[in-house]
Amino acid sequence: MSEYALRTFGLTKKFGYKLAVNQLSINIKRGDIYGFIGPNGSGKTTAMKLVLGLLNPTSGMVELFGTKGDSSVKRKVGSLIESPGLYPECSAYENMKRFSILCGGSDAEINYLLNMVGLAGTGSKKVKSFSLGMKQRLGIAVALLGHPELLLLDEPVNALDPMGMKGVRDMITDINRQMGVTFFISSHLLGELEKISTVYGIINQGMLVEELTREELDMRCADNLHICCSDPQRAIKLILDKYGASRYEIHDNCIDIWTDIRQAAHVNRELVTADILVSEISVTKARYEDYFLSRMGNMNVGGGVGQYV
Repeated sequence: MSEYALRTFGLTKKFGYKLAVNQLSINIKRGDIYGFIGPNGSGKTTAMKLVLGLLNPTSGMVELFGTKGDSSVKRKVGSLIESPGLYPECSAYENMKRFSILCGGSDAEINYLLNMVGLAGTGSKKVKSFSLGMKQRLGIAVALLGHPELLLLDEPVNALDPMGMKGVRDMITDINRQMGVTFFISSHLLGELEKISTVYGIINQGMLVEELTREELDMRCADNLHICCSDPQRAIKLILDKYGASRYEIHDNCIDIWTDIRQAAHVNRELVTADILVSEISVTKARYEDYFLSRMGNMNVGGGVGQYV
């Protein structure tokens, strides 16, 4: 059994002269919540449609659960691309019942999923009266019919209010933990993805910029000491010998060092005692947003913290 739920190899899609997805190679392990982050128009939705077979690639390959070109394995995949296609005049249960006919679902499964997404108590209320968050949760419940092992969600919290966003986030983490479903989630809202993702794929202009785990991101975004001094080479040796560090960078007469920032005053004293003149020492508070922006070429941010446009 492959440890990967989804891998792509050089996946490419051209629309005329426009290169929408360019040599995309992603790796999603079973059990991951994979946050696919990038600005609008970066190729996220196109990549998902290629994975699902809704579009034919110009070149490249998709591998699902260790197999290539096996259409039967797609039964293990559920999806919600763009907006859910629901029956507005039907209740949540009636919608689920209609879709369950296609995959041989049972009433027990329908009731379980409606309870899982928090819609078990909606009764005969028609979907046209649902909030956007309720519709999104129902769309995810529909996508879960047939017990998929991998779920693709395209911008699942887009246009939702804060309560709706939290409801969808909580539901995704519950489904991942309780049902073992692997998630491939696209969004341009970093602030939402960073709350649930275990792995990140950064995409820009159709190309994968970087893949990294939450632990790797935490390490790269750790707070650090910024020190400008008269002898950075001697200073860094002294700090490493005395306090250690996960990494450091030297730029001209300044050092950025990832060490215990609570030691800042002690570091300053050690340098001064060693006759190293310190002109500046400060703590740099790193943010996920800054890291992602730097990896995507300092693109403009708008519409609130963590939203790429």
